[in-house]
Amino acid sequence: MKLILFCYVSMLLSLSACKKEVPQIAEADTEFISRSHLSNEEEISKVPILNFGTFHMGNTNDARKTEFDEKNEENKRKVHKIANALAKFKPTVIIVERLPKYDKKLLASYNEYIKNPKESFKNPSEIELLAFEVGRLSNTKRMYGIDHHMDYNYMIGDEIKNQIDATMYNQFDINPLLYYPKINVDEDKLSLLDKLKLTNQDDYLDFLIEANADILTHAGTDANFEGADEAAKYYKRNLRMYSNLNRIKLEPTDRVFMIMGASHTAFFRDFIKRSPKYKMVDTFDYLK
Repeated sequence: MKLILFCYVSMLLSLSACKKEVPQIAEADTEFISRSHLSNEEEISKVPILNFGTFHMGNTNDARKTEFDEKNEENKRKVHKIANALAKFKPTVIIVERLPKYDKKLLASYNEYIKNPKESFKNPSEIELLAFEVGRLSNTKRMYGIDHHMDYNYMIGDEIKNQIDATMYNQFDINPLLYYPKINVDEDKLSLLDKLKLTNQDDYLDFLIEANADILTHAGTDANFEGADEAAKYYKRNLRMYSNLNRIKLEPTDRVFMIMGASHTAFFRDFIKRSPKYKMVDTFDYLK
């Protein structure tokens, strides 16, 4: 009888303990919901970035170059007209495709331009022609470079015996735009504005990632990954550039205008879309 009574008391104590634990679980759930609510509020305070892609308007080592006379006064006028539209974003910070170690020199050159906008540069690029003018019109004080140089071989697929998918690789190489009909146009017939509008479309940015990197995954020798390894170097370069951006102290009150070669813009579009820190601004709200 004593044994039965002892077991009954033990069971009651166990049930009592379980009842006491229930509010604790509910409290934990409430805390989780509260934290989720706070994170949603914090998301509103992301740093806005206008991520603008262009072709290189000056000298470039890129495999593909767009013909453009950067010293022509009419071309300069057209670029400045586009800069005037982009300046309506009113950036507080401008990011360009230049190595960070040249930031002091970059800012000094920009400040000289502010003093004398009619200054002629010996070898102007999209930085001097467009970024400087956007900054001048916006009264932007801060400008940084985030570039990172890495060597990689675009042509690896032509230098090896391709045993992965030579058919796809070669067909793409002959005319890559056949696979992107929405952007398969004669760019030489487009105005500068229309060319930049095309360059900043999602389909065009997707094409640039494919042409500069992903197509190489179709090239390689038996049981090796020569093409994929070269493509990975381009991914790595852009990730390091993104890391350089993250080194810059930015506040939610900042507004960032970023101008780079469009293949970098393509990668940064994806980085920014996923970012807990930044939010993408629609380029076409300003590229008019």
